[in-house]
Amino acid sequence: MVPLYGVPLGPEILIIFIILALIALPFGLAIWVYQDATNRGNDNAAIWAVLVGGLGFLTFFGGILAFAIYLLDRE
Repeated sequence: MVPLYGVPLGPEILIIFIILALIALPFGLAIWVYQDATNRGNDNAAIWAVLVGGLGFLTFFGGILAFAIYLLDRE
């Protein structure tokens, strides 16, 4: 791993990128799940989206697990 200490604001930029990724991924997954479930005629589209997005914000791996369960459950 290359240290970023020679780059101005290197470590700070890396930390900001990680935080933004941890926020954007659950939000993006929730939007995708809602659109996919709506297109498939699932009556529980909003519940799936809130479950995936909410667990993604609270516990990152919980959101990934909810997303995996959604993928297994969809028809």
